Amino acid sequence: MATRLDPNLKKEVKEYGIKDSDKCMQCGLCSAVCPLATTEESFPRKMIRLTQMGLRDKLIASPEPWLCYYCGECSDFCPRGAEPGETMMGLRRYLTAQYDWTGFSKRFYTSEKFEIFSIVGFALLIGLGFLLFAGDSPDMEKARLSTFVDAHVIEYLDLAMAAILSALLLSNVYRMAKFQMGDLIGKVPLSMYLGEVKELIVHFITQKRFSKCHDQRQWFIHLLIMTSYCSVFFMVVVLLSGLGGLLPAFQTDEVRSIIHPYNLIGYYATFGLLYGTTYAMIGRLRKNRPAYKHTHSTDWCFLILLWLTAFTGILINAFRSIGVDGLPLATYVIYVLHLMVAVPMLVFEVPFAKWSHLAFRPVTIVLTNVKKKYHENLKFNPSFAKQVENKSVGTGN
Repeated sequence: MATRLDPNLKKEVKEYGIKDSDKCMQCGLCSAVCPLATTEESFPRKMIRLTQMGLRDKLIASPEPWLCYYCGECSDFCPRGAEPGETMMGLRRYLTAQYDWTGFSKRFYTSEKFEIFSIVGFALLIGLGFLLFAGDSPDMEKARLSTFVDAHVIEYLDLAMAAILSALLLSNVYRMAKFQMGDLIGKVPLSMYLGEVKELIVHFITQKRFSKCHDQRQWFIHLLIMTSYCSVFFMVVVLLSGLGGLLPAFQTDEVRSIIHPYNLIGYYATFGLLYGTTYAMIGRLRKNRPAYKHTHSTDWCFLILLWLTAFTGILINAFRSIGVDGLPLATYVIYVLHLMVAVPMLVFEVPFAKWSHLAFRPVTIVLTNVKKKYHENLKFNPSFAKQVENKSVGTGN
């Protein structure tokens, strides 16, 4: 099949924040200094070349953008100021939009007005929902969330939201896998995929490839934010629910001891989220690292929403705990504001934007390992090659 060239590709990817890739003269220095690039996965140079040549299909099928963590060393050494690290970041936005069958990611990444309108509009809908359906007579003498909103209603809504967002994210992950694997996706034995489950979990939790970059502070900040948020998610959704969902045990009127295990997890998560997001925002204001020199609007949106989610969560707990009865009105108002921030962040970031990258990266690593092992077995394992050949003959392929 002839390779198709798309002369509009270079113009199209610029909508996702790629500005200086035209300066690249393909010297290869960026790939030479990158601690993660290999002969098989040569980036950023290869990705810039595919973009310059308009090789859309090859670009969409490439795993390399997800193997880069943007430490920025390539941009530091680039003799032409082509910002190869930022190009890789822009390509991750572009690929996220290509995987998303709804088209929402594309609108989210290419239109600041659409991004702001979506988040603010959804937040206002949540606030309106509380205004219309919250409890008629909340306790104004003592801060008791159970009198303000029915925990079971919130739980069922949360479970419904979790199911929808999971379905959207997993469908996009599957589309990514089809692009990267091509015809191999159905040929590779299931046992090979299952054999990589451990690697999937390890890379998701530790981001250990990122730790190989020379600037390990960036890995630490990334890991801190990710583990902090995931620990809250695990505690709230997995540990504290009577239905296997969210709030009966989490949205409690009991003020727990400061050394209660749930509170200790909360302290870690709160510190991690506030420290990590504050560090990243200050870095973007100062532009003190290559990864912070160029900031897309969605980067700011993600960091601000995450910071506000953590901060309003602190205020809820503080207002409930002040004195004997807490501050009822302040608690209820902050609770609504908290959900007006947290829910839009989840709805838009998990399946369509930044949080989806946490799924795309480890899955890409697994798929890359599977492809290597599949081809090695074909080459060096005669019995495996015979099985594949018989299966192909049996299915008519």
